[in-house]
Amino acid sequence: MNTESTLPAANTAPSNLRWTGATASANPAGMAAPLPPLIAAIDVVKTYGEKETLVKALDHVNAEFTAGTFTAIMGPSGSGKSTLMHCLAGLDNASAGQVWLDGNRLDSLNDNELTRLRRDEMGFIFQSFNLLPTHTAKENILLPLSLAGRRADKAHLQQLVESLGLTKRLNHLPSQMSGGEQQRVAIARALIGRPKVVFADEPTGALDSTNSTRLLEYLRQATDAGQTIIMVTHDATAASYSDRVLILADGQIVNDLDSPDQLLDHGTARTLGAL
Repeated sequence: MNTESTLPAANTAPSNLRWTGATASANPAGMAAPLPPLIAAIDVVKTYGEKETLVKALDHVNAEFTAGTFTAIMGPSGSGKSTLMHCLAGLDNASAGQVWLDGNRLDSLNDNELTRLRRDEMGFIFQSFNLLPTHTAKENILLPLSLAGRRADKAHLQQLVESLGLTKRLNHLPSQMSGGEQQRVAIARALIGRPKVVFADEPTGALDSTNSTRLLEYLRQATDAGQTIIMVTHDATAASYSDRVLILADGQIVNDLDSPDQLLDHGTARTLGAL
């Protein structure tokens, strides 16, 4: 992306991309203009420390994510995978550049606006489960809806817990569940509100092969139903469920693959062997 031509002024949506989140209007030729990306990083830089201790975790990253797609982000340890995901989700602020999500420039939002955006439009799956210890599995799953003042869709809840194998664990506290079961509860919590975008950081890390497959199949189904998934992973098998693979190294995108099969081409598999 040519950042000189697309980088908008502060608090102004990029006009060439029509950041409205709605159906694009017809262009002068009478053909429908393409929809803007749901999420975009524009010339994003993220640094830590100062002077001699300065570390550049992201180095002028540009990436767009279309609604209803499943993207895997891969790369060696320390390449900036999780940092990029955290900036895209507004969990961390970029040092320079811009991040847009559904028509909102994240660094222009105040804390309350950003909290509402995360609550209403995002779901998060982290390596740490962050379950409330005094709440049952069901209460933890329904927590985002409770905070938003929304009622649960009982059919969706049933489908979700059945897909993740949690039907018999809903009345158990986190202390009464295994690590894998707690991870599945955290995953159900991220998906219960049907968020527009789900950010997943190594979501299969605490799961056995059977439950990893079950989760990835569910994420694939959620994408096919219109949700957007952005997943950080070191696992090529997990990445194979995606539509696209971004590969980072030293804070930069070094490959943007439109098919997971390409992981096996051009030496990419050897590059990922450093994970």
